[in-house]
Amino acid sequence: MKFSFTHEQDEFRSSLRRFFADHSPSKEVRRLMDTEAGWERAGWQALNRDLGLAAVRIPEAFGGHGFGFTEHCIVHEEMGRALVCAPYFSTTVLGAGAILNAGSALQHEALLPGIAAGDTIATLAATEDGGRWDAASTTLTATRSGNGYRLNGHKSYVLDGHTADLIVVLARAPGSTGDAGLSMFTVRGDAAGLKRRPLATMDATRKLARLEFADVPAELLGEEGAGAGSFARTMVEAAVCLSNEMVGGAARLREDALAYAMMRMQFGRPIASFQSMKHKQADMLLEVELAKSAAYFAAGALDEGDADVAATASIAKAAASDTYLQTAIHAIQIHGGIGFTWDNDTHLWFKRAKSSEVLFGDAHFHREQMLQHQAA
Repeated sequence: MKFSFTHEQDEFRSSLRRFFADHSPSKEVRRLMDTEAGWERAGWQALNRDLGLAAVRIPEAFGGHGFGFTEHCIVHEEMGRALVCAPYFSTTVLGAGAILNAGSALQHEALLPGIAAGDTIATLAATEDGGRWDAASTTLTATRSGNGYRLNGHKSYVLDGHTADLIVVLARAPGSTGDAGLSMFTVRGDAAGLKRRPLATMDATRKLARLEFADVPAELLGEEGAGAGSFARTMVEAAVCLSNEMVGGAARLREDALAYAMMRMQFGRPIASFQSMKHKQADMLLEVELAKSAAYFAAGALDEGDADVAATASIAKAAASDTYLQTAIHAIQIHGGIGFTWDNDTHLWFKRAKSSEVLFGDAHFHREQMLQHQAA
């Protein structure tokens, strides 16, 4: 496995960083987070028209660029640095990822080109009120109805669920339990019987929704009864992509805190020159770089089809969760009194760090998952 980026990948990262610096300043982040949708379709289409980011990981046969997870995770890392408000994670990781993992070749051909072009916003609805990120806890049912299915139940904590055009839903056959009887289905965002309600969340930069299904028409995605395996693979990919997004945010916080410490004067000298501050900055740098290494390694493991990728993904998510939140806490403290005010932008990343910590399972959950994978 390679442990460095190619020149082309570095150039790709540089172009993304410049673009997001221009198009996602904190002022724009604050404007979008105050809207119900959390993003604007015109901005989303411009993002894909200028950079084609929704197509990065989608195969060329379906209108994509055909890159691997390494390039895909570079996008997520740079988006995490800039706190870009867009349905990118829900669409490219959860929605497109579930379709790629569960769907047939014909379904790939029908569904993926719209996502690659930026015309279709997609997401995955799997978690319910219990907040567990496992397939076995699913209670929403799918009942055969003619040539299709009808869904009844609810889903919660669905990323961009109130604005998505296409929703991939994990549901089970009536009477089934555990991982048996689980399948993936596709539902249109405007389907009859579907009620969508945005949830009040601490992190307004990442919108979540509750979906209620009352005899909602749905189409089977892929093979019936194979939903548990497809969902597990999608969650591994989501953990890796989120880990890279988180280390991008942590790196931004560390750099901003260092810049402020070098600017802030106390006793006639920058506070960055104090020994205690040097120790804190050194600790932050070490933690961020270690979390980056785990996240990069997990992305490479996905590209290479590593047999232990599930355990690797859990290690990366646990490390990124701890590092992002702790870096945010240090950054607020370094900013002093102003760091505790909402006017300071550090709070934007702090709240994203907190929401990302529990998204797809916190550090404790993933350490337990890692141990289970190693014992299997």
